[in-house]
Amino acid sequence: MNEISSMLITHTKATIDEMESAWHGGVDQLLVRLKSHDLVDECAVLKTCNRVEVYVVSPKGSKVLLDFAKHMKVSSRIIDFLDHEESLRHLLRLTSGLESMIVGEDQILGQVKELFMLAKKAGAVGKTLDTAFNKSIQVGKRVRNETGINKGSVSIGSAAVELAEAGIGGLQGKTVMVIGAGEMGTLVAKALANKDIKIIYVANRTYDKATALACELNGKAVRYDLLEKYIPISNVIISATSAPHFVITHEMIACLIKEHDKQLMLIDIGNPRNIESSVGDLPGVSLHNIDSLRSISEANLAKRREEAKKAELIIEEEIMLLKKQYKRQQADKIISALYSQVENIRGKECEDAINKLKAQHTIGDIERQVLNDMTHSFAKQILAEPTKILRNAAEHDDERFLDAAADLFKLNRIKK
Repeated sequence: MNEISSMLITHTKATIDEMESAWHGGVDQLLVRLKSHDLVDECAVLKTCNRVEVYVVSPKGSKVLLDFAKHMKVSSRIIDFLDHEESLRHLLRLTSGLESMIVGEDQILGQVKELFMLAKKAGAVGKTLDTAFNKSIQVGKRVRNETGINKGSVSIGSAAVELAEAGIGGLQGKTVMVIGAGEMGTLVAKALANKDIKIIYVANRTYDKATALACELNGKAVRYDLLEKYIPISNVIISATSAPHFVITHEMIACLIKEHDKQLMLIDIGNPRNIESSVGDLPGVSLHNIDSLRSISEANLAKRREEAKKAELIIEEEIMLLKKQYKRQQADKIISALYSQVENIRGKECEDAINKLKAQHTIGDIERQVLNDMTHSFAKQILAEPTKILRNAAEHDDERFLDAAADLFKLNRIKK
């Protein structure tokens, strides 16, 4: 059985700059590139604001991923390469919120589902990844149902609000503009809702979405092309769009600073980044991004340490079940091939017997059915014990026995 290998570039080792430089093109393009590789049977890609993860099923997964990393010119210093079992454990931890920068956040579960479905739609997923990802999604739900890992937890959006509060000494009576009314922007805006803010501006490329979110928060919608008008009257700007270009540039802020003498805090949690990094060099401007949330992440982990322990126990229990599931699948490939081989022989011999009888007697539907049922029964009874033995061999990692059975019956088993 070909196994899963993965490469991870995440917030634990890489900065936002390094993650962005490691990424070239869209998820769709990367799936096409991976899928076309001669040694890749299945693949999936996860990309969020603080991680890029590539999963492949291949007889030489580590070589494929190492070559891929070299081709992308990514430093091995920021990459973790995981084998099959490590990949499975990581995936279960990921959907459970244990690998998130903000421990216990719920957003990652939806992101994994969405990106997994994208890989399925692209025809890049087979039985091995399907089993792993479905299990990880199920475990992510179970952890949230059976622990308090996400109770009162903060998302990256609400962590950005916490950072803003700390940065300007509280948000009471302040003016805040949120750029982006998608999932992340909505999380930011809702975290601002109970902060006794003077006014919340919501800007979005689609004005109707900005209006809907602003109405929900008793704020004011801003047309995207009028952003510059509202920047000087805001104390804090949190940008959370998925725009492929800078929403706020150095030139834009430099011009506004000349006209308005004020302090401005900018927080960029966009994916990719929304604010040109040199904006932070301007006088009176403080610029923060995902990297700035690490201290909040550490405090968050301390609060949830006990719940994280409960989640770890669930994950270890589920990883054992997942490994058993894979072992059973390993045996089931041989069993399925064996049943198919026997069925072909049974069908041919049954038909030959019917033709011989027809040469001597009239054979009706009842007689044909009796012969079919009888030969089916023979086949099932003969294969019942080998089926049990093969599954038992898989449960006990008896690779030599499985290979011998496949060779004995010429089943052409795909080996590791």
